Amino acid sequence: MPTPEISVVVTVFNEEKNIQPLLEATYAALQHLDYELILVDDGSTDGTVSEVKRLANDRTSLLIFNRNYGQTTALAAGIDQATGRYLATMDGDLQNDPSDIPMMLEKAKSENWDVVAGRRANRKDGFVLRKVPSKIANWVIRNTTKVYLTDYGCTLRVYKAHIAQHMGLYGELHRFIPVLAKQQGAKMTEVDVKHHPRIHGQSNYGIGRTFKVMADLILMLFFQKYFQRPIHVFGTAGLLAFFLGVLVNIYLLILKIIGEDIWGRPILLAGFILLLGGIQLITTGIIAEIIVRTYFESQDKKTYRVKEIFKGE
Repeated sequence: MPTPEISVVVTVFNEEKNIQPLLEATYAALQHLDYELILVDDGSTDGTVSEVKRLANDRTSLLIFNRNYGQTTALAAGIDQATGRYLATMDGDLQNDPSDIPMMLEKAKSENWDVVAGRRANRKDGFVLRKVPSKIANWVIRNTTKVYLTDYGCTLRVYKAHIAQHMGLYGELHRFIPVLAKQQGAKMTEVDVKHHPRIHGQSNYGIGRTFKVMADLILMLFFQKYFQRPIHVFGTAGLLAFFLGVLVNIYLLILKIIGEDIWGRPILLAGFILLLGGIQLITTGIIAEIIVRTYFESQDKKTYRVKEIFKGE
């Protein structure tokens, strides 16, 4: 099979009513390109799969998961399947517009960008539950990682294939894809893209996701700054804890020498439990992430299982 110019990866989950307009819009937008379209069904429980099979053309593939794994894993599966020289990703809920892809691809090619990221200039989402948390998350990520993009939550992006295929997507790191790309030395830019209100279906976004984003941010900062020199973070924290413990014990020893009873004082126990407990929890989480990456990458294992691959005719 000849290598297509661009592979377009779309993740879908319970988007039965969106499939027909999604495919029609995508086919129309990409008709002048040499492309392949890869849809990843993330364990839908409605008629999404049947609709794709009914409407898919000969350039469309459908990966069907045996259960729901999450958006990051679905993106990783689609990227693994892609064969194009460039790769585009977008959501399957009709909020991203595939007509932006040719423009983004041309910009990547003509100006030699590794990643062209979409920026939702006129976002059609709820203000309190979507826009405000997103703006806060974007500001925090931008200023902590020093990867200066405006809109980390926009899935619509175009990449050079070698960048997309080596990002190492696990867990729920799709919001941090620009950070992962930057770690590979990718040159990135942003362009304004269209954004539409959701017509059918229901968003999977919740305000509770903010805590997951913050937890993933801690992990990303670790990988970005300390992955190759973890002693700088763990050693510093360990020394700080050690000297605090020494100071507390010296203080209690002095009290004991001058005749005061130190038995039952909560300061020693509280200090050690809070400090060491916090360090243990953080380091255990980071070590667990490293173990997971080692487990999958050293054995070339995947974090998902594809039940079926359907090819349109």
